[in-house]
Order: sequence, then structure tokens, then C-alpha cells
Amino acid sequence: MTSLKDNYHYTLPPELIAKQPAEPRDAARLFVYDTNSGKIQFDVFKNIAHHLPIPSLLVLNDTKVYPARVVLRKETGGKVETLLFVDSVREGDQLIRGLVDRRVEKNQRLFFNGEHFLTVAGQDNQIFSFRYNFGLKPLLRLLEKKGYMPIPKYLKGTPLFERQLRRRYQSVFARKSASIAAPTATLHFTDRLLRSLSRAGVDHVFTSLNIGLGTFAPLNERNLKTGKLHPECYEIPAASVKKIADVKKIGGAVVAVGTTMVRALESTAVSLLRGRESGLSGSTELFIRPPYNFRVVDALITNFHLPGSSLMYLVDAFLLHKHAPRRILDLYKIAVRERFRFYSFGDAMFIR
Repeated sequence: MTSLKDNYHYTLPPELIAKQPAEPRDAARLFVYDTNSGKIQFDVFKNIAHHLPIPSLLVLNDTKVYPARVVLRKETGGKVETLLFVDSVREGDQLIRGLVDRRVEKNQRLFFNGEHFLTVAGQDNQIFSFRYNFGLKPLLRLLEKKGYMPIPKYLKGTPLFERQLRRRYQSVFARKSASIAAPTATLHFTDRLLRSLSRAGVDHVFTSLNIGLGTFAPLNERNLKTGKLHPECYEIPAASVKKIADVKKIGGAVVAVGTTMVRALESTAVSLLRGRESGLSGSTELFIRPPYNFRVVDALITNFHLPGSSLMYLVDAFLLHKHAPRRILDLYKIAVRERFRFYSFGDAMFIR
């Protein structure tokens, strides 16, 4: 029996995996697909305004990627590379989860320095929990000082140095919360482009959704059986809620910038469409896959995603919802043929 995951497999030439972003950011190529006409156009991202419906509202994720990969030391002096899940920890917590690259034991201490350390508290499959007692803000300061950007494995070999990655694997408007992966569709925006879009009558709002390791994790049978994904925390300010509700009322287009924004918006669809006056916050496990009825999102800006990932399911569900003549694998075959660059530092796709 063929699994659902097999439906989203494709072959990608290794040279099409982008190892560094376009310079400037908005010089990335843009694959535009009109689901009504079936027309495909190729452009550059800085011209995105020419392709947006009028009126449009861009919804941007302003989450900040933390340098959450850090080398700690055992009491014996041995090194342990650790990826800490800063996306799911809050002030007042005493535990943080993470991954390690070698064997550790319960109650073992892993040191940042002579004063600060994590204590191994438990293990659930490959994920460990660590106890700390010096507060979240000091922990984040330690990561800023000693950590490395948690870039995906497929970016191994990037020519960018750490100081460059801290700028380029981050949107220009990153400011809130903490993620361990970038909302990659946001990486194409520059301050100049946002100002240009505003002058053209294209407004934007910010929301936050903390991105965790699960965004890039392969789907498992549990995901397919339960219809749920890894939880991710979101926060939509009251001003953003109002603007989203207002643009929906006048028949404008809500343009989600990135698949993470789609999850946040569709998870809160009922409240958003009611136009409530307060902000929204919570956690979502929503797994969007065909068939799915999108209630908030009218258009999508996204990158080209890993085979078999939940992100491919989401994009294909959007195409099916729009009654598009082509499905995602058809579009990806064209993108490969036209030598578009894939994954985090790759080019963009706009589906309207």
C-alpha cells in the first residue's frame, strides 16, 4: 500500500539547494501561479506588488530565530552539541527540551561556563529535557553569546560565517518571541520593499508564531492518523486582528507570508472573522492537508519545500481549495526545469 507521504516525493538536483540567499534579499526569483487562469509567470521578488490582488493585506511573522545550537561541556570536559527548543519555553519555566549529539545520562550536568549549567532531567525518545534555575532571560543571553544559528542540515556547506547567518537567516523585521527555524518566506522582504508596497496601497500586519523543529521534521504515522502536527505557539495582536477582519469584510485578499502564518490564521479563523477587539494567543497542532476549506487565507507567499513534508501537504491543500488546474508536484517539476532554487535560502512562490 502506498503511503500518503509517497504522494509528495520529488527528485531535486543537489545544485538547486540554495546554500546562501539572494543579495539583495528581494532579488530572489518569484514563481507566480494564478489558480483561476492557470497562468504561470516568472519574475523577481521585488516586483511582488505587480502580482498582488487589490486590496491586499500581507500577514508577516515577526518571530526571531535564536542561536539555539550550543556546545556545552560535561564535568569531564567532553563536548556535547545541544539544540535547545527555545520556541516552547516561557518565563518561569524550569525545564527546556532539546537534542544532543552524543550520549548523556540523567542528572548529568552540561556547562555553559563555571556558573551556568543544564541538568539532564529526562528523555522521551530522542528528545531530552533539561533543568535550569537561572531564568529564561539569562539563558537567552547565554545563547546570544555562545550559541550558533540552528540552520537546517541541508545548508551544510554554506559559505556564510556565523555573523552573516545571524543577519541573513533572519527577517529584517524579526523582533519577538524565539524560534529555532526561520519563517523562510519572510527572508525575501527588505525595508525598502515594505515601504514600496505601502506606497502602492498594500498594507501589512505582524503576528508571531514560534517555529520549532517539527516544522522540518518528516511526517510520521501518528501525524497521518491523528491529523495533528507538532504544537506551535502564536500571538496575533488586536490591531492585526482588526485589520484582517476589515479586509475580509470588504472582499480584499489576506496574503499569508509563509506556511507558518497559514497555520496561525486558519487555527483562529472563527475569532478572526468575528472581528473581535482583543488579540489572540494560543497553541496550534493544526495539520492542513487535502481536502481543507481555507476560511481566512486568500493567497500565499511561500518557498519550495522538502519532499514529503507537512508544508507540501499544506500548499497542495491550498491549490485544491482554489480549484487550481495544477497540483504542487506539477508546479515543482516546472520550477526544477526552470532552475529555481529550493529550500530556506531559495526562491519564492506566490499562489493567488
